[in-house]
Amino acid sequence: MSKETTATHGVMEGKGAYNRHAKLPAGGAALAVPLLEKAVSVAELGPADQPLVIADYGSSQGKNSMVPMRIAIKDLRQRVGSDRTISVYHIDQPANDFNTLFEALDADPDSYCLNEPNVFPGAIGRSFYENVLPPESVHLGWCSYAAVWLSRVPTLIPGHFMPLRSTGAVRAEFERQGAEDWETFLTLRARELRSGGRLVVVLPGFNDDGLTGFENIMDQANDALAEMAAEGAITAEQRERMVVQSYLRWKRELIAPFAKDGHFHDLTVEALEMSMLRDGAWTAFERDRNRDALATKHAMFFRSVFMPSLATALERAGSGNAEARNVFADRLEAGLKRRVMDQPAAMHSFVQTIVLAKRR
Repeated sequence: MSKETTATHGVMEGKGAYNRHAKLPAGGAALAVPLLEKAVSVAELGPADQPLVIADYGSSQGKNSMVPMRIAIKDLRQRVGSDRTISVYHIDQPANDFNTLFEALDADPDSYCLNEPNVFPGAIGRSFYENVLPPESVHLGWCSYAAVWLSRVPTLIPGHFMPLRSTGAVRAEFERQGAEDWETFLTLRARELRSGGRLVVVLPGFNDDGLTGFENIMDQANDALAEMAAEGAITAEQRERMVVQSYLRWKRELIAPFAKDGHFHDLTVEALEMSMLRDGAWTAFERDRNRDALATKHAMFFRSVFMPSLATALERAGSGNAEARNVFADRLEAGLKRRVMDQPAAMHSFVQTIVLAKRR
């Protein structure tokens, strides 16, 4: 794809912030572990003298990848022994905080590199809406929460920043972009997977009532932005341009590319499961009734994941220096935290895991 259509949203907040505060995606990934283990057990591994390749599509700062990669490597070792080389490629945008990722690989207690002399990690700074690895090279692909991000913003959202809250023609534009990007992602991954390889994709989703669990915090953040605009902390133009470049898909949208004849670019759907992920911060709140702790966890989760995307609107308006971004983030975090404290609510969410196999 051309550079004009590659992902341009802000990467996760740097200096390890995403690793510290993104507990929710880690919880979603944990729910997908049984399907990951099944995928490892049936993936075709090819000749014994060739390295095994695992691709971690959308690694961010690495913390949330450590346990899934460690489990996958452990299960592969049961099949191939300790001598076969395993290469793990962590893939994310060039602006990603790769320094923190390598620190996690070296020092995190969950690092999959510990006591594994024949495992070799590497990183690729490129959007996964481009080719990132050679054709027919990947035995196992893993993508947790990252495929929710779109390659581009198709349109602005009047009155909100979250596609989840869009309606009518605006929502249709995001649906179209979401479908196009999902097919692009699958096409590229099909090219990179080896025959008999497996790809496990974990995504937030909708329950049968059309809810995701994120509605409340997104609306509270939207109210905080409106307050900032009313007070002059941001301009009306900046507020209007703020869009989080993501799209949550229904189950029917995930399987749509396979509807015609059961496969898409030699990929077939091997499993698709929905789970509910309980909000750990809310569980702690039910126990200790500490509103400040709950509000802090929810606000920091929002800041580490979504704040950089919103701050790109400052850059377009000519005020996107680091100091201005930090002031904006601090102000929005404070406004969101205050609202969560006033009206605490659970953020129980829904997780979809789809396992794809590449046909021989």
